[in-house]
Amino acid sequence: MGTRIKEDCYIKAIKTIKKYRLISPGDKLVVGVSGGPDSMCLLEILTRIKHQSCQNGTSPLASFDFVVAHVNHMIREEAKEDEQYVKNYCIKNDIQFYTKSIDVKKMANTNKISIEEAGRNARHEFFYEILQKVRANKIAIAHNKNDKVETIIMNELRGCGIKGLKGIEPARDRYIRPLIECERKEIEQYCEENNIKPRIDKTNFENIYTRNKIRNVVIPYIKKEFNPNVIETINRLSELVIEQEEYIQKQTEKIYEQIVIEENLNLQLQKENISTKQLMEQDKKTIQDKKTAQDNEYILLDLKRFNEQEKVIKSNIILYTITRLFNMGKGIEKIHIEDIIKLCLNNVGNKFLMPNKNLKIFIKNGQIKISKEV
Repeated sequence: MGTRIKEDCYIKAIKTIKKYRLISPGDKLVVGVSGGPDSMCLLEILTRIKHQSCQNGTSPLASFDFVVAHVNHMIREEAKEDEQYVKNYCIKNDIQFYTKSIDVKKMANTNKISIEEAGRNARHEFFYEILQKVRANKIAIAHNKNDKVETIIMNELRGCGIKGLKGIEPARDRYIRPLIECERKEIEQYCEENNIKPRIDKTNFENIYTRNKIRNVVIPYIKKEFNPNVIETINRLSELVIEQEEYIQKQTEKIYEQIVIEENLNLQLQKENISTKQLMEQDKKTIQDKKTAQDNEYILLDLKRFNEQEKVIKSNIILYTITRLFNMGKGIEKIHIEDIIKLCLNNVGNKFLMPNKNLKIFIKNGQIKISKEV
C-alpha cells in the first residue's frame, strides 16, 4: 500500500485554480497583499508559478501577469513597516507595487460604519482603482478555508439563511481566491518551510471585532469540546449547499425564461461589472452618463405564472431578476422578498413596493414590473 503524499499550499492552490478556472491565459491580476501570512503565501505561490514559466516554460498554469496592491489603514504603528516589507519583496522579485494610505478610522466615523467595513471598502475601492490603472481583469485575495468557516458562522448568527452557508466562494465578480481550500495552519506551515517571514497584525488577537471572537474564542471552543475537525466539517456542509444552490439556480433560470414578458436593460453597463460607487472618485462625468443610461430600465414578469410557483422558486426569481437589473443583489433581504411575494399574491388594483430608494416593484394588469429608480 503506497504512502499518501501530503499536499502543501502550493499544490492545493494550483488544484484550486484549475478546478474553478480562476486564471486563464493572458489574465492580469491585481494581488491584494497586506504582508500577513495568508497574503504573503499567496504572493509567494503566484511568484513561484510565474518564475517557473519564465525560466523553462514548465509552469503548471497558463501564462499570466500580476501586480501587487497594498493598503495602509493607518491604524497600527507598525503599518508603515508592513508597507515597506511588501514593497521590498516586490522590488526583490521585480513586481510592480502600488500602495495607498487611507485613514480608515476617519472613514468609519464619517460614514457611520464599523472600522471593519470601512477597511474592507477602502481595500475594494483601491483594488478596483489599480485594476483599471494597469488594465487588469481580476483581483486575487488570500481568503482561506478558516476565513470561509468564520464567515459561515457569522452569517448564521445574523440569520442569513441557507445562502449564508455558502460562505466565501472561490470566484465572485472579479475576485478570485486561490487559497480558499487551504487551512490557516497549512499556510503558516508553508511560510515556515519556505522561509517567508510575514508581518503579524497583533489586532487579530484582540477580541474586539466579531470575526476575531469567532476565530479566537468560538472555533477553538468547538474544536476542544465538540469536533476537532470543525473546519473541514463546515466546509463539507458548504459544498453541499453550493451543489443544491446550483441546481435551484438552474431551475430558477428555466422558469424565469417561461414567465418573463419583457426586459429593458443596458447590457453594456452590466458587462462592465463595476459599481457606481467604485467609480465615483475616478470619473464623475462617466457616472452621470451611466445614471442617465440606467433610467427606465425594467423587467416585466407574468403575475399569474409567478404566483403559481413554489415559494423557494419565487424567492429565487425575485433575486435573479434584481440581479439582472443591477448586476448585484442590491441589498435585498429576506423580509423584502417576503413583502414582494405578499404584494404579488394580493394583486387587486395598482400596487407598488419600494424595498429601497433604487428599486420599485409595481403590480398592474397582471404583470410584475421590477424597475430601477435612479
